Amino acid sequence: MAIFTFEDQTTSPVAPATLYKALVKDADNIVPKAVDSFKSVEIVEGNGGVGTIKKISFLEDGETKFVLHKIEGIDEAKLGYSYSIGGVALPDTAEKITIDSILSDGPNGGSVVKLSLKYHSKGDAPPNEDELKAGKAKSDALFKVIEAYLLANA
Repeated sequence: MAIFTFEDQTTSPVAPATLYKALVKDADNIVPKAVDSFKSVEIVEGNGGVGTIKKISFLEDGETKFVLHKIEGIDEAKLGYSYSIGGVALPDTAEKITIDSILSDGPNGGSVVKLSLKYHSKGDAPPNEDELKAGKAKSDALFKVIEAYLLANA
């Protein structure tokens, strides 16, 4: 297995503490409300802390799919969160994808979100560029929907 690392950064008009609470602590409740395609979030193993595995079911292209979301690390003091994703919704070349995120103060009371993504491939082949772009587009769209939900319900 080879590991390929990618860095990304985005901003949000939502304050860091509010965004962190929504994305980390309240995500199981907020995401299904904010995103129509998300059907359920269930804890498969653990108590919500590090090591917890959640099964997230969603509708994509008319079919129900799921990913397994494993909490790898939580750093509330630094507004940091690490998790890995596995399951049938990943590209065929991916064993899992690990995301490390840190939120900090941004412009006008908003947030800066820094992401480090580690793509754990099956074998040594690098990830497909089109699959990476599609995954980033889905992730960005999900983030914007949650952000809009928070702004509308502030």
